[in-house]
Amino acid sequence: MPDKVSVARSLYGKMMKPFRKTALSVIAAALVAGASVVLPSTAGAQAPQPGGPGQVRVQGEALQAPGLPQAPVLGRLTNYRDEMRKLVSKIAEYARSMNPNFVIMTHNGMELLEKHDEVDNRKVFPARAYMLSIDAVLQDGMFYGYEEFGKPTSKDQKEIFDRLIGVAKQNRVSILTMDFAKQPKKVDEILRASTRRGFLPFVADKELSFINKLPSYPSRPFRENPNNILSMSSAENFVYLRDTTAFGTETEFALKLHDTNYDMVMVDVFHGRQPFSKRAIETMKYKKLGAKRMVLARMDVGTAATYRFYWQPGWRSGGPRWITAPYPTDPDRYFVEYWRPEWHKIIYGDPKSFVYGLIAQGYDGVLIETVEAYRYFESDGQDMAAFK
Repeated sequence: MPDKVSVARSLYGKMMKPFRKTALSVIAAALVAGASVVLPSTAGAQAPQPGGPGQVRVQGEALQAPGLPQAPVLGRLTNYRDEMRKLVSKIAEYARSMNPNFVIMTHNGMELLEKHDEVDNRKVFPARAYMLSIDAVLQDGMFYGYEEFGKPTSKDQKEIFDRLIGVAKQNRVSILTMDFAKQPKKVDEILRASTRRGFLPFVADKELSFINKLPSYPSRPFRENPNNILSMSSAENFVYLRDTTAFGTETEFALKLHDTNYDMVMVDVFHGRQPFSKRAIETMKYKKLGAKRMVLARMDVGTAATYRFYWQPGWRSGGPRWITAPYPTDPDRYFVEYWRPEWHKIIYGDPKSFVYGLIAQGYDGVLIETVEAYRYFESDGQDMAAFK
């Protein structure tokens, strides 16, 4: 009869097998090609606690599995907002261990700036640890376009924004705004209103999912200036681009952007199927006037896309289990259980991760998108208004 140790080793080997697979691809390698960044040492995974997930028991005795990643046991009582705060904070900690000046900005999700008491939901507190991990929030529809393109944001929503803006300002979190309108009169009104309140504004003339060109009005950046932009606090304007393929080749896009004087640009990591080269990113970092500017990369942490480098053959909704339902406006994207260690490993933590690639390629910061995925899980998939 096999002894306890033999049985334990056999069981442990079976449990560890799925975690030995890697999620590399040719594009992932391209992201970090030529990287000269020194990766700091990281602590190993914690051992499972007695009776917790990943615990192996043999004939009534507990056997520890020190290398086994653990996923939180989540259910209806789970604080999905806390799980998103933890993910963003871990991204920030990892990125700044490599580049202390790396900008961490979230796209929407201003509700994360506050925490509700777990016993009495009426009690609200500032999420100070989370706010210390981020530099800014880019909020859509602060004045126009939150509910409907080109329409003023509702009074009720503005009141929510006003309260959260106060929390952000008290904790030195900068606010950037992206509103949606076409008429020059409305655009001017938005730019004035945002500036009066100390925000950094941008007005898109297309719906968020379709922003693939520079705005037609104003024809030149708002508050255009010749200064070098070495930190986000010195930026007077910015531009956000969801898709850059309409500009032509990578080189054509980089030169087109170089021919503008925006202080800060936010672009997708990929131009079509290929990641932007270090040379293209360096070209983007200079204004037409010759001064430096900042380039931030978009990174989605709430959904996984079939066209991203990490997607593996055979993946689908429900397989692996942390890939869930399709995104409402893009059937090639799927909501993910963003608290899972498998997803965290893809996003940050080692030279194969998304964040490492961004820093190695020379980006100045990251715009973390779909942080509002917590709303999908909180509502069991019913609250889809935030996802466009």
